[in-house]
Amino acid sequence: MKKAIVALGGNALIRGNQQGTIEEQIQNSTDTLKNIVPLIKQGYGLVITHGNGPQVGNILMRNDAGEEKYGIPQMPLDICVADSQGGIGYMLEQVLLNVLRENGIEKNVVTLVTQVEVDPKDSAFQNPTKRVGKIYTKEEADRLSAEKGWIFKPSPKVEGGWRRVVPSPWPLKIVNSHVIEKLLEEGNIVIAVGGGGVPVYRDEKGYLKGIEAVIDKDRASSVLAAEIKADEFYILTDVPYVYINFNTPDQKALKELKVSQAQEYLKQGVFGEGNMAPKIEACINFIKHGGPKAIITESSKLNDPQYGTTILPD
Repeated sequence: MKKAIVALGGNALIRGNQQGTIEEQIQNSTDTLKNIVPLIKQGYGLVITHGNGPQVGNILMRNDAGEEKYGIPQMPLDICVADSQGGIGYMLEQVLLNVLRENGIEKNVVTLVTQVEVDPKDSAFQNPTKRVGKIYTKEEADRLSAEKGWIFKPSPKVEGGWRRVVPSPWPLKIVNSHVIEKLLEEGNIVIAVGGGGVPVYRDEKGYLKGIEAVIDKDRASSVLAAEIKADEFYILTDVPYVYINFNTPDQKALKELKVSQAQEYLKQGVFGEGNMAPKIEACINFIKHGGPKAIITESSKLNDPQYGTTILPD
């Protein structure tokens, strides 16, 4: 049985022009998950991973509102990520079961709330960059910074607005990856590493503890793909290829990339730092840990060999 990781992009759940109602998310999920049916019919063992950016942001805003209006204690970020994993996993699991039924396929789908180990000494903790939650005024940001120790940076979207920033450390190890592998071998489809996984670390006694951070879902997916020795790693996004100099007159689609070429392009900064660059880094990480190939493409083009950028070992 071939094993594949399919990492769903942000638009798999909520599109840029949508409010994010559950009806919208279910329809978007259905449209996206229909594209993986051919892989299932080909006998692949599948792990589906997903992002959680808008959803965990909404959870954080509910935290704020509950504390301000009713005095409900704020939950830490790792709990909020776990919360989003459960909600999104439930929705994807239900949608996929319905898609399978529509196609006459009998398969179990299992959602696993996944912890992901990080290094508390990762340099990301000294330089938080990932914006989360609502946009505040300068006065609100200063107050919350003093009360909670949160770090804020100006929002590029709203003049005079400030957003909380948190660390985004590199994932080291997927807790229970061996369970995910066993579930695959038994013929199940697994939904895991939602939102990059719940960030945890081990203390001096080796006990797991949550930590205030968020993990890039493509990077966490690549670590999982390597740990379960996946044959293929797919990252689904909203463009059919990886481009250099995207959205410029010099834009060029790349059909195939060797790891050394991808690394050189990263050094040159030709990929979007907050968008495509982490996806390329994730693919390189998978291949450097023994992965045969990684593919970045648009979800609707997943089964069309004319589309997609394939990243291969040198």
